[in-house]
Amino acid sequence: MPSGSSLARKFAAVLSLVAALCALVLGGAGPALAHAGLSGSDPADGAVLDAAPKQVTLTFTESVSFLDGSLRVLSPADDRVSPRPAHHADGRANTAQVPLEENLAQGTYTVAWRVVSADGHPISGALVFSVGKPSGTTAVPAKTSPDDTAASRLYGFFRYVAYSGLALLVGAAAFVLVCWPGASGIRPLRRLLVVGWATLLASTVALLLLRSPYEAGGPLSSAFDPSLLGRTLAGRPGIALTARLVLLVLAALFWRQTRVRLGVRLRLVAGPALALGLALTWAGAEHASAGIQVPLAIPVAVLHLVAMAVWLGGLITLLSALRHRGPDGPEVPASSISRFSALAFGAVVVLVGTGVYQSWRQVGSWTALTTTSYGRTLGLKVAAVVLMLCVAALSRRWTGRLVGGAAPSATEPAAVELEQVRVPQTVGAPSAPEGTGPGGKEVASGRSGPGDDVEQPVFDAERYRRRLRRTVGAEAAVGAVVLVLSTLLTGSQPSRAAATTAPGQEPAVKVVTLPFDMGTAKHRGTVQITLAPGHVGENTVEAVVFTPDGGISSVPELRLALTQRDREIGPLDAKLENRKGYWATYDLRLPMAGTWNLDVTIRTTDIDQVTVSTTLRVTP
Repeated sequence: MPSGSSLARKFAAVLSLVAALCALVLGGAGPALAHAGLSGSDPADGAVLDAAPKQVTLTFTESVSFLDGSLRVLSPADDRVSPRPAHHADGRANTAQVPLEENLAQGTYTVAWRVVSADGHPISGALVFSVGKPSGTTAVPAKTSPDDTAASRLYGFFRYVAYSGLALLVGAAAFVLVCWPGASGIRPLRRLLVVGWATLLASTVALLLLRSPYEAGGPLSSAFDPSLLGRTLAGRPGIALTARLVLLVLAALFWRQTRVRLGVRLRLVAGPALALGLALTWAGAEHASAGIQVPLAIPVAVLHLVAMAVWLGGLITLLSALRHRGPDGPEVPASSISRFSALAFGAVVVLVGTGVYQSWRQVGSWTALTTTSYGRTLGLKVAAVVLMLCVAALSRRWTGRLVGGAAPSATEPAAVELEQVRVPQTVGAPSAPEGTGPGGKEVASGRSGPGDDVEQPVFDAERYRRRLRRTVGAEAAVGAVVLVLSTLLTGSQPSRAAATTAPGQEPAVKVVTLPFDMGTAKHRGTVQITLAPGHVGENTVEAVVFTPDGGISSVPELRLALTQRDREIGPLDAKLENRKGYWATYDLRLPMAGTWNLDVTIRTTDIDQVTVSTTLRVTP
């Protein structure tokens, strides 16, 4: 049987492996990790204005905070035309506004933005508008996702490690304080507490240092910039992480005093208070802190997190206690297993109740369960929890048999529950004391007559401990999967927020640029096609032809045909009209989402023309 120290090392290795896998998943999630979303802009994305606007205003689905250079407006020559920092428009926390320079020149302007949503996650994007008429632009906003940086990947990794540390710390403490009082001196259980505390402490320090480069998309070296760290400490996520560190110090002092002179009542009050406080450092800075019903959502999220930690961390502790045998301490009593069974049942009730509310709050509709990333991940988590509950039912069954030493039920064969021991009794031989068998084993009481061979049942406790170890181990394994999925959910945009997000997670304007031969040696022009919003239904198409030196070229004719070849739709003639410098149509209707082929025909002279092709994806 493995020792407690061996089990702790194996558990730490498993946690590290699962955390690494989770970090890879989180790192590859891309834009799905954004929590707020852009719901509108003024000017609108792709708009062509007769006069230059005085400012640019963005509206989001929840409140946002700003970084240095959160909102930049760039001219066609890639010069910044928004000299002052962004601010909230009319004091509305879900807006970002920046004033523009006066007398903007004609052409296409790019708006690049990066803000931090109310639940602490950075989001970014870009849009364009034109003054007078569209033009070419050399402004190229960063295409990197907020979660596609080294800092964001590490931040996601340590978020999972922090969840694991919380579960182990709270679960082990609850088991020792409630289920097995006085077991704090047993080395394997004490080691689990220390590992959980140290894991949560180290991951919290790492999250605090990584917070600034995670928000700004900066290099890892900026994690040690004192000025950036100071800004992090002043924000809500930084305050929450700092509070977590303080609570961990208090938890260490509490545990030290628990082993010396704290009374039982004080321990049963101070312990849960610290656990609730630690959970609040998550709930106060993530999903629960934004959206609807925040005053109710935060305490519900706290209870959900504590219940998860008590159940999952308690399972790991019970598994360690069941495997523990040796000079380090006694075997876990059956009464302690029974107490944990009752504690885990209460935790599951809290998990189900709070989970139903959180699902309704974050998903918002039944269809979102299958049409959004958050809904699908939530479905996987529910399935994993149901599987975990099925395994837990078996654990409760073996616990009941172990604690009660029950005889087999009418539907179960006796061989499953009891082993039969033959106890010979002969005349003249000394009889064993009543209630004992060979070697002092307990048997059912009662005397046998002389010369009788009597089979008396003996309760096999070790058999149930083996079965309980197996089912508790299976519960813990499925629980690790639940923890991974929970971490993914905290890093995914809630379905309710996604439903109010403008089609900006995928650009609301589709722009393609195609080179073509202008009919003269070494003269190649380009045609820029802008499709807005690029969705099924009515769209605007604008096309501009540029000369090799970047100037606008006037051509006799320009035609655009769209075809969806897989479904044999089209070609659809866009019916572009000459707008004196560019070609456009404002009522092109696309009947179906998918990949469309664009065939652009440019007539450069009365007798010369060329056709170039590309593809473009139209969203629902």
